[in-house]
Amino acid sequence: MMLDVNWAIRWLTLCAEAMAENRVWLIELDRAIGDSDHGENMDRGFQAVLDKLAEAPPETPGAAFKLTAMTLMSKVGGAAGPLYGTAFLRASTFLGDAAEVDPAALAGALVAARDGIVARGKAESGDKTMVDAWTPAAEAAQAAAAVGTGNVLEVLVAAAEAAEAGAMATDPLVARKGRASYLGERSAGHRDPGAASSALILRAAVGAAA
Repeated sequence: MMLDVNWAIRWLTLCAEAMAENRVWLIELDRAIGDSDHGENMDRGFQAVLDKLAEAPPETPGAAFKLTAMTLMSKVGGAAGPLYGTAFLRASTFLGDAAEVDPAALAGALVAARDGIVARGKAESGDKTMVDAWTPAAEAAQAAAAVGTGNVLEVLVAAAEAAEAGAMATDPLVARKGRASYLGERSAGHRDPGAASSALILRAAVGAAA
């Protein structure tokens, strides 16, 4: 099984649905340790992605992700726009013009996305940011792809489950980056909104391939 542009479009469509459905939850998470706008920004950003996909349907997964990157960078406020935009742009660059994505390429794209987030945000694991979801996801994807069963769904599931566990693991952490870091010890006990939205995005990728 390989992933093509139809999967990429379904993934982005499910991302938009997930952000709309979880908009209030993400706002509440961000209200606790941020500025309350993450849910609104992510919802608006992915709705704009759907509009762009309808205007100019992409022909490859890489093209779909580049369109997503450019849209999120222009439509999503705060830190999330540049971070997610960089993630999708790095994934697009990694995949190039390939029409289909196999397990190794999928894992590579997820690693590239994570590396883009790290480079843009200068955060690392344990800082209570979206990196705490993306790093375990990228590592789990690499491990699943290395098994060699040729199943992209297994890679996606491994990434999503690791991201979800990573997001939950931000709850007790003290933030060391971003607006949440201003709260110091008071940031502990709250889930990082960016890690939460990252887990939603990676779970949507599973739904698109199932």
